[in-house]
Amino acid sequence: MRAITVQDRDAVELTLTDVPYPHSAENDVIVEVQAAGFTRGELTWPGTWTDRAGRDRTPSIPGHEVSGVVAELGYGTTGLTVGQRVFGLTDWTRDGSLAEFVAVEARNLAPLPADIDHITAAALPISGLTAWQALFDHAHLEAGQTVLIHGVGGAVGSVAAQLAHEAGAYVIGTGRTNPQSAAVDQFVTLEGDNLEQVGQVDVVLDVLGGEIRDRSTALVRPGGTLVTIPDPPTIQPQGARAVFFVVEPNRAQLTQLADRLRHGIVKPLVTKVRPLTESAEAFTDRGRTIIHLKP
Repeated sequence: MRAITVQDRDAVELTLTDVPYPHSAENDVIVEVQAAGFTRGELTWPGTWTDRAGRDRTPSIPGHEVSGVVAELGYGTTGLTVGQRVFGLTDWTRDGSLAEFVAVEARNLAPLPADIDHITAAALPISGLTAWQALFDHAHLEAGQTVLIHGVGGAVGSVAAQLAHEAGAYVIGTGRTNPQSAAVDQFVTLEGDNLEQVGQVDVVLDVLGGEIRDRSTALVRPGGTLVTIPDPPTIQPQGARAVFFVVEPNRAQLTQLADRLRHGIVKPLVTKVRPLTESAEAFTDRGRTIIHLKP
């Protein structure tokens, strides 16, 4: 089969290559990939280059978001059937979704309703699960609370704003320019002391890190939560919590996200679509690019 591979972490080059068909372990499924998403930062992650035991696993296939059709069931796999439409998140330390076929643990996939296209579905797993887990699993956001979402125009921030709005929260978004999202009640540009004028909030969702994250700690009211995904916080908010986490696969949450997508509550960000042959160029695109393998 054809796949995008990377070989050398010191001189990263993405190459379209013929590679062996994937092996399905126990409780795996083989998915025929229709569309795939990726995160540019994954080329710096240890799991891209080594397995769980720390052994070199190159050449490796990047991409961890997948939408496709079940082609085979591994030994002992239950809950899914051959020919079923699915989408989900692949393992960080196994070959990924920028390939014609990928082996995925069945529990990491959710059924994909027939009225959701594969391109949209492939854009949802990382951004949707990250937003959901940040807001509800870690910050325990409730109706009537105020949430400050940094990078609201990006993939995670935009979905988080939509979910928070649906949950009945007052949503303040930040960024360079106003994305004009109906899910944002207030927008603040990250210039000068604009951020400090926001006042205290119940929840901060930070996708930027660094100075913006550190300045945001003073905005979390006692009993509130700052959730950050770039790296662990360096300053603890007074009387509040600071949480760093890495998104995890979750079939039940994917199903909830798909239901909200079908009803127009959530719409993931997609700015460009490219074929598999242009995956290398996609890693330098601005915005959110999805790889479409079956146009």
